[in-house]
Amino acid sequence: MDRIRLGILQVNHDKSESIGDHFPDDAHRFRDLFDALEQRFSYRVYMTIGDEVPESLDEQDAFLITGSPLSVLDEHSFLPPLDDFIRACDAARKPLIGTCFGHQAIAVALGGKVERAAAGWNVGIETTHFLENAAFMTDAQRDLGFYVFHEDHVSVLPPQARLTGRGDFCPTAAFAVGDHIMTTQAHPEFTDRFMRAVVDDCLGLLGEDGHAAATDSLDRGRNDGPLFARWMTRFILNHLNGHDSHDRRKR
Repeated sequence: MDRIRLGILQVNHDKSESIGDHFPDDAHRFRDLFDALEQRFSYRVYMTIGDEVPESLDEQDAFLITGSPLSVLDEHSFLPPLDDFIRACDAARKPLIGTCFGHQAIAVALGGKVERAAAGWNVGIETTHFLENAAFMTDAQRDLGFYVFHEDHVSVLPPQARLTGRGDFCPTAAFAVGDHIMTTQAHPEFTDRFMRAVVDDCLGLLGEDGHAAATDSLDRGRNDGPLFARWMTRFILNHLNGHDSHDRRKR
């Protein structure tokens, strides 16, 4: 059986010596996450940070938009073509996953709103409380711990979207559109070692109190990124196989 083709739209290029020189980039972190599973993908990375977006939806079977330290509230040359691409995926019901920046970019492209969070930075491990029993959620667990690092958040959902997950500090932690788009504000692709390096690198940004709170969260929290990778994989498979990925029953 041919491998499923997954296009990864990378919207970050970490050039910092302390991070970028010692860890895989965003696309490779997702590849490592998925490659630990039984299902295998064939990958194509689009350097969207450099204005590259797929020319055709038929190039891949499904797409994923990565996270980024950039803000969707700022002007970036790649955002208008990325917005058009997201809207094209929605119109064609093409499987699309967004994480962190990707989650926010999808919200804005489809008519939602992103704002700076009044509470400031949300950094560490946060539990997302999922509100649906979806077909791709193959384990009984519905409260998943994820690495998070964001100041912006989705404040208004797109009209056609539905809220699928809440966090204690992030009310819109996940949403979905139909059975073809799923998002998370979190970073399922992060590892503990990478997250701690990022937190340490951002001491000046977070301040001593923020750094201490984030580190304490990492010490106490649980990372369910590998479980979410199985969910993302089943989400893609269910859609491609013509199965309804979502059971609309609420918890």
